[in-house]
Amino acid sequence: MGIFSRLTDIINSNLTALLDRAEDPQKMIRLIIQEMEETLVEVRSSSARIIADKKDAQRRLDRLHGEVAEWEAKATLALEKNREDLARAALAEKQVLQEEEAIIEQEFKALDEHLKQLSGEIGQLQQKLTDAKAKQKSMVMRHQTVSTRRRAKEQLSRESLQDAFEKFERYERRMDSMESEIEAMDLGKGERSDLAGEIDSLVRDDSVNLELERLKAKMKNRPEQN
Repeated sequence: MGIFSRLTDIINSNLTALLDRAEDPQKMIRLIIQEMEETLVEVRSSSARIIADKKDAQRRLDRLHGEVAEWEAKATLALEKNREDLARAALAEKQVLQEEEAIIEQEFKALDEHLKQLSGEIGQLQQKLTDAKAKQKSMVMRHQTVSTRRRAKEQLSRESLQDAFEKFERYERRMDSMESEIEAMDLGKGERSDLAGEIDSLVRDDSVNLELERLKAKMKNRPEQN
């Protein structure tokens, strides 16, 4: 089923309202344009047929005009020859042709009015089609703009993340460097501390040994108790 059911539906349609209600405006506008173009082809085909019918009606009218004139001339000739009976018969034929002529003239007039109506509708339909294509072009441009902005934001987001990662890596490298400097400053301190400790231990051992020898000598010199 088409979006529009009649030519008047297209002419009276509100494209903006249709697109506002559509879930997919771009798809809707494509369908609208397709149906308008198909309808335009049909209306122009109808107009072509009406033009052909008008030409045929005009040819019949021209022929009838000639025949009416001929029967008029025959009736005149019959009267000149005092043949009133023939003149009456000729005028009767003329009258039949004039009645047919009147019918064709009405047909021609109706065709002409219909053609004028179709011509106006074609103009309105063409304008609607032009508007629809303009809206489609606008939608495409908006879509391209949105896509470009989205890609730009995504690129900016990626660049921001990359910048953050690089800053974090620089910070880590800086921390590693500072820790390395501190560790380098402590190099050798442990060995010197151990050496000093060993020397102090030897001094303490000597002191203890001297004190032990002093105590032994003292006990040796203590008088024995009975």
